[in-house]
Amino acid sequence: MLFLLFVGSGAAALIYEIVWFQLLELFIGSSSVSIGVLLGTFMGGMCLGSLLLSRIVSTRRHPLRVYASLELAIGACGLSLLFVMPFIGRLYIAWAADGFTGFLLRGVAAGICLLPPTLAMGATLPAVARSVEATPEGVSTLGFLYAGNIAGGVFGSLLAGFYLLRVHDMAFATYVAVTLNLMLAVAAVALAGGLGDRGPEAGAGRAEARRHPESTSSQAGVAVDRDRGLWRGASRRDAAVYVAVALSGFCALAGEVIWTRLLGLLFGATVYTFSLILAVFLIGLGIGSTVGSIVSTRTRPRVALGWCQMLLVAAIAWTAHEVSVSLPYWPINPAISTDISLNFKLDFVRALWAVLLPALLSGASFPLALASVAKAGQDPGRLVGGIYAANTIGAVAGALASSLLLVGWVGSQHAQQIMMAVSAAAGLCVLGSAVADPSATTGARSLSVSAIVAALVLAAILTRGVPPVSPMLVAHGRFAATLLGQSGEIIYVGEGLQSSVAVSRLPNGNLGYHNAGKIQASSAPEDMRLQRMLGHFTTLVPEHPRSVLVIGCGAGVTAGAVSIDPMVEHVTIAEIEPLVPRVVSTYFAAQNHDVVRNPKVHIRIDDARHFLLTTREKFDAITSDPLDPWVKGAATLYTKEFFEAARDHLNPGGVVTLFVQLYDSSPASIKSEVATFFDVFRGGIIAGNTFHGIGYDTVLLGQTGPSRIDLDVVEGRLERSDYTAVAASLREIGIASAVDLFATYAGRATDLTPWTRDASINRDRDLRLQYLAGLGLNMNESDAVYAEILKYRRFPADLFAGSDAAVGRLRERIEHPR
Repeated sequence: MLFLLFVGSGAAALIYEIVWFQLLELFIGSSSVSIGVLLGTFMGGMCLGSLLLSRIVSTRRHPLRVYASLELAIGACGLSLLFVMPFIGRLYIAWAADGFTGFLLRGVAAGICLLPPTLAMGATLPAVARSVEATPEGVSTLGFLYAGNIAGGVFGSLLAGFYLLRVHDMAFATYVAVTLNLMLAVAAVALAGGLGDRGPEAGAGRAEARRHPESTSSQAGVAVDRDRGLWRGASRRDAAVYVAVALSGFCALAGEVIWTRLLGLLFGATVYTFSLILAVFLIGLGIGSTVGSIVSTRTRPRVALGWCQMLLVAAIAWTAHEVSVSLPYWPINPAISTDISLNFKLDFVRALWAVLLPALLSGASFPLALASVAKAGQDPGRLVGGIYAANTIGAVAGALASSLLLVGWVGSQHAQQIMMAVSAAAGLCVLGSAVADPSATTGARSLSVSAIVAALVLAAILTRGVPPVSPMLVAHGRFAATLLGQSGEIIYVGEGLQSSVAVSRLPNGNLGYHNAGKIQASSAPEDMRLQRMLGHFTTLVPEHPRSVLVIGCGAGVTAGAVSIDPMVEHVTIAEIEPLVPRVVSTYFAAQNHDVVRNPKVHIRIDDARHFLLTTREKFDAITSDPLDPWVKGAATLYTKEFFEAARDHLNPGGVVTLFVQLYDSSPASIKSEVATFFDVFRGGIIAGNTFHGIGYDTVLLGQTGPSRIDLDVVEGRLERSDYTAVAASLREIGIASAVDLFATYAGRATDLTPWTRDASINRDRDLRLQYLAGLGLNMNESDAVYAEILKYRRFPADLFAGSDAAVGRLRERIEHPR
């Protein structure tokens, strides 16, 4: 029954974690700094909860009644956060600042929201631990409960990612988790009543009090050891266990962050991929915890813990090799099947193959550490709280170090080598303390020292052999095997704070910018046409485009097209990954007019949503070219609330333009993007970019106030001497006049209402788009979707103005396209 309670508790906790992170990222951002703040706050709260339980709650309280109270508290917090978080978000946005102050404010916002429920979450295992004795058998039981909690986490992760948030929204997912908390609380109270409230005899510490009546209440849970010298020696050996389990937590979370990032390239960085990888990692932890619980009763747990850390060195080496050298080149073409569920199954198996082994060993470390320091008469709550806290502190450090420092500074290869060194140090720490045990014989000591030295030598060899990240994996992700030898030369690979990027050069000389494991921009004609259309629409439509915000730097071509407009005085580029403007865009200097060195261009390294929500600046135009909507987190730049924020940051007559791809996407997700944009900009239009006559991608354009485009005014600008660079930029993509530019018109919001009637509006509360787009990863129905859009195209006589000749030419081009 306790096992089942912890399964439910783990499921609720993972649902909450996914929902809370998604809610908080809406206002504090999804940059690596923000994610680091969220991880640190969430896990730090659980650490504090595990430590404080035994110090605040009396051992006289029935463990299951304490557990029930904690579950009720978690449910109450979960329900209240649905209403509190938006209020905290508004306060944060009002006070947001840059630099260290901004970092602190993010921490304060995350702390207010996450600390109360996570304190209760961290206290649940120590609370129930008081129902068992601090013996090998009792500790083994706690290991099984920990495994049950992880098993519930697997279920919660998959349930939230594949059903609750895909079909419903964050509120519904929260209600499910709250219902689980209530059911668990009721079940725990019923179980406590069935067992009887045993009062002082309910826990191991109180059982020890019966055996040692001379012990005072302040000494409850501490074994009476009359030999103070031996006690101090045992304490030093116990300290080695706490250090080792903390280092184990460091390696576990650092590995999860690094391997999730690399496997996200290989599988496609969708919300489903992250749920699958998290589930696989938790499965490994759960199985490992179960095995560790069994082993702890049948061997010397301290020695087993030490060798577990030594074996983890080899396991990390295995995963590093498989992720960087083996898996990317398995002969698999993920685009063969349009049934995405087959890809999910394949990705699940590949993730198991790669990361199960280190996850197993990490999971085994917790029960082995518990057994290593357990002594009869201890308060099990304090015992579990201490080990859990040490493990969690290490996990927080590992998560923060890997996401904020290691990968960005030294790369994933060296980061994994650091993990291996840390794991070897953890093993040496525990095995060294075991060798120093006075009860060990001289022969056994010599044999142990020889084995440890051999293990350290092997660890050094394995650490040296960790391979660098595969350039093909960074550049082409899930298509690395199918494009091997056909993708030209990869001339740059970089692992940044937020993402891994690459630049390639094809035999014909075209450059490609790669992010999220695919080409995001290139100098190929079809891509250059889109990027420059996006930039020139942004500055040629508004009457006075003095200040422009560019969301997403990419290859810099769109920003470059914006920057060369002589009426533009100030350009702000919001880019989340520092490597993109600093390195990538310099490779495209010839195509982007060397935009990053333009004195009127200012680059802000920040999540674009966070920047737009927190800036008080207004713009004459905003253009957005974010990552594919199936990339986890990108959908926040396509929500109705984000488009409303963009509209509110426009000066009168201002314009917003948005890139919408038609390839690698389902009709449902394309409809969602278009319908959501038009729900805010009801007079908006859509322009098409075709390739060999086939629909390729589109540009959405919305304007504050009524839209009216004067063809003669735009043509007059292009004929001015100071617009020579703009006119030349358009001619390079086959557009010689204002009529050519606006002949790409494909429809408007009012005409497309029948087509978008059944579309899902992407809102902050559900982020429906990322779930729709993640299911259409292998679809390529761009031409069919574009043909469907064109069925509703009519010449908008009230939109275009100018001379009769110009309007007539445009009408002819739209109604009778060549």
